[in-house]
Amino acid sequence: MDAVLPPFGIYVHVPFCAARCGYCDFNTYTAAELGGAPDGSGASPDGWLAAVRRELDLAAATVGPRPVDTVFVGGGTPSLIGAERLGAVLGAIRSTFGLAPGAEVTTESNPESTSPEFFAGLVEAGFTRVSLGMQSAAPHVLRILDRRHTPGRAVAAAREARAAGLAHVNLDLIYSTPGETDDDLRGSLDAVLEAGVDHVSAYSLIVEDGTAMARKVSRGELPMPDDDVAAARYEMIDDRLAAAGFAWYEVSNWATTAEAACRHNLGYWLDGDWWGLGPGAHSHLAGTRWWNVKHPARYAAALAAGGTPEADRELLTEGERHTERVMLRLRLASGLPLDLLDRAGRAAAERAAADGLLVVDGGRAVLTRRGRLLADGVVHALLAGAPA
Repeated sequence: MDAVLPPFGIYVHVPFCAARCGYCDFNTYTAAELGGAPDGSGASPDGWLAAVRRELDLAAATVGPRPVDTVFVGGGTPSLIGAERLGAVLGAIRSTFGLAPGAEVTTESNPESTSPEFFAGLVEAGFTRVSLGMQSAAPHVLRILDRRHTPGRAVAAAREARAAGLAHVNLDLIYSTPGETDDDLRGSLDAVLEAGVDHVSAYSLIVEDGTAMARKVSRGELPMPDDDVAAARYEMIDDRLAAAGFAWYEVSNWATTAEAACRHNLGYWLDGDWWGLGPGAHSHLAGTRWWNVKHPARYAAALAAGGTPEADRELLTEGERHTERVMLRLRLASGLPLDLLDRAGRAAAERAAADGLLVVDGGRAVLTRRGRLLADGVVHALLAGAPA
């Protein structure tokens, strides 16, 4: 009997942004940062697209026949390159690998670079899902985050996406930004629910080293986000979304139905296989992980020369794979199978349950809301067999 392969996804990294947000440490580049590069290099959208097509051929030669279950175009700002180029990427994936029946096809988009025509183009190309970066509905919070859209644009974009026929629409929130108040967050949640989306992602702001925001914090221009405030804000988000019919299925993600959950991300969390196309993209196949060179021009040059854009790779040990399984599965509402834990880990799970951090039932451990707030500590306890 043939082995059943895990779901196979393709991630596509678009490295272009109109401006760099102060909190962002992703592998992205503005036009000014890529200035002077020739049009044929990966530093231009068309040069990037040509390089992605070359890497897609490399992927097909490596993986062999295997229909794609999910596609996720991220960045960067995918919407900046337009629906036509996004459709060309999806067309290349479809002609190279083929899409599995009912495949989920997502693109991230920034509200300010979308329009009804853009969303109509996505639907025509075969996209089924869009994730919009809203962050906040409070103008002063958007300014602190260096976001360029107006507070109402994210809601308008979500409505346009739904009207165009996209099956699923997500709005991303960032909470506990310096200067954000409880009322600011309540207003953001009001806007999210007004938009009528079926998925919400909400992430506590992390001040990453090397970002403009980190420099402002170090100079005392902004306070460091407060962990207690972040915990209270998370509870506010969870309460409001639950009351509106959203259920959490991962610590930072809520959906109105099982069909609205992001299947591509579930593939990451459930040890699936995926190929990452584009500069700096990461891939994983059967326990081997590798990642591409980061700069778009270097990425494109390597492929144009007939080589691979791979920067490095690692073969995960069984211990590393076990750690990741525990860490990622515990973050899901479906819970962690207790048979993934050794005797000490199962004892630690019982102690965490007694402390109100887990519910242990039916051979699985599921985080309580208090446990979700302390998820990293619970994972450490289960792996070490220590009290949470």
